Amino acid sequence: MKKLIGEPGAVVADALVGIEAALPQVRVDHQNRVVLRATPKDEGKVALVSGGGSGHEPLHGGFVGFGMLDAACAGEVFTSPTPDQVLAATTAVDRGAGVVHIVKNYTGDVMNFEMAAELAEGASVASVLVHDDVAVEDSTYTAGRRGVGLTVLMEKIAGAAAEEGRPLDEVVRVAEKVSAQGRSMGVALTSGTVPAAGRPTFDLPDDEMEVGVGIHGEPGRHREKLAPAPRIAEMLVEPVLADLPSGGEPVIAMLNGMGGSPLLELYLMYGEVAKLLEKAGVPVARTLVGNYITSLDMAGCSLTLLRADDELLRLWDAPVETPGLRWGR
Repeated sequence: MKKLIGEPGAVVADALVGIEAALPQVRVDHQNRVVLRATPKDEGKVALVSGGGSGHEPLHGGFVGFGMLDAACAGEVFTSPTPDQVLAATTAVDRGAGVVHIVKNYTGDVMNFEMAAELAEGASVASVLVHDDVAVEDSTYTAGRRGVGLTVLMEKIAGAAAEEGRPLDEVVRVAEKVSAQGRSMGVALTSGTVPAAGRPTFDLPDDEMEVGVGIHGEPGRHREKLAPAPRIAEMLVEPVLADLPSGGEPVIAMLNGMGGSPLLELYLMYGEVAKLLEKAGVPVARTLVGNYITSLDMAGCSLTLLRADDELLRLWDAPVETPGLRWGR
């Protein structure tokens, strides 16, 4: 294992020190391992809290800032944050208008965010579940579909609604609208390596790929021989479109890297995806290509499509200023 680390067990704590040193727009509660806005939003606005296991950067801490999250909880690598972490984040960011928890559908995340919401006395807390992975219905970590790439789009769009000053029920409505209208699918060419384990999470021969892989390396739909980019694009686009709600609205398309594939390959892959969407008669209104929800050093990519009406497109286009996403300011 070759990693830019010190003590394997201290990777998350050490990374949070670096995040605070590098990013003046955030501050870190090191005791609770929570990334917060350096300057809180105005009183009377809804706050957004998310989080999950580390190893998916820039998700979630990289999306703390104007137009997105107010706080992100950093669990151990591929491990849910604890209820105490979520409670600390919720209490810290509550501006008197309520707090929305954006929760990826993994059993530990769901349970721990629910416990934190129950413990958050005096705060109005609502939760929205992300369960967009069309690959499998149940997996190692979940009951129901996994929460993957749509998380990024939900944090951006719901964050814009909160920044406008919309009330809690309206921010929840927008987030649930995103959840209902977005779908994702991923493919892995290699496994990621958890620092504390020191070896790949799963074995994948050099000439095979895992189709429908989860962001923690969970099994997907099947394995097959490595294929060229046009065929891999078909494996992503076809099942996502088959499950995507029908309608005349265009889509926001995100071609996301898993951490180990260079941008050259990601743009190449998006080119193939764009051809298939055009052939299917699906207009693309907005595009995002890059590493946004990763799986350590896994090679591969995922595709997320969101049916976006005028409301969602306007919220998507609203200004955002975070370490991982920035435009309009």
